[in-house]
Amino acid sequence: MTADWSFGEVLKAFFPLLDGDDLTSCMLVSRQWREVARDEFYWKCICAKRWPSICKRPPPTLSFRELYQTFSKPPPPQPLLPPQLSFENLEFYVDLWSEQQLVFSEAIPGSHLRNGIKNPPEEISEILKDHLEDPDYKMMVQAEPSFTIPLGQNVTVSILVSRSDTNKMACILNSALFDYIDRNAFRALAYDYLNFSPAHPFISGIRAWVSLLFLSVNNDNIVDVFAIEIDFCDAASSEDEVLWLLDMLDWK
Repeated sequence: MTADWSFGEVLKAFFPLLDGDDLTSCMLVSRQWREVARDEFYWKCICAKRWPSICKRPPPTLSFRELYQTFSKPPPPQPLLPPQLSFENLEFYVDLWSEQQLVFSEAIPGSHLRNGIKNPPEEISEILKDHLEDPDYKMMVQAEPSFTIPLGQNVTVSILVSRSDTNKMACILNSALFDYIDRNAFRALAYDYLNFSPAHPFISGIRAWVSLLFLSVNNDNIVDVFAIEIDFCDAASSEDEVLWLLDMLDWK
């Protein structure tokens, strides 16, 4: 009995020197260690090092041990709930203009964008082959028929999207300019900022990107476009994330 009491006094002298993680580990050693380590004094010392102001007016509902264990570490990432929207409900209206001339106009079912390109042209570059084959999530459709655009002209894209579950529409891009041409990657890029519903007032600054994938650039600076890619890489990198993002748009 005297030995247990003496050992308990040693623990009481040692525990105030530990941080919260070590004290938590000590609680797993034995019943005696756990009973000693549960003392609020030790946890108050630990919380005082991290949040000195909390000791001036302790929280009424949480013990110091609960306070540390709840707020000392960032919470683990929560799994994303299944989206209420699906690509089967969506249709994308894509229009591309070169100066004042319409060069591509198509209503594309969401399922087509979801399925991507199954049979790309054989003559595409190795860089684009790697891009098409990598496992990252993509929304992509083959341009049928393919079309050409001159690099010296202003080329713009507008994309509207409709959803059949609510019969509403939203804007993804409005006359966005393809102002960046990456000849090495065989891509032209345009972007616009998404407009979100007033129900999500703190979401902003997220861009929608559109890429034109082309085969080559000939001597007349004409590019042969064979596919169109849409992505929201600022905020969404999976199908569920994209659907959640689209669901928050300002649908009219």
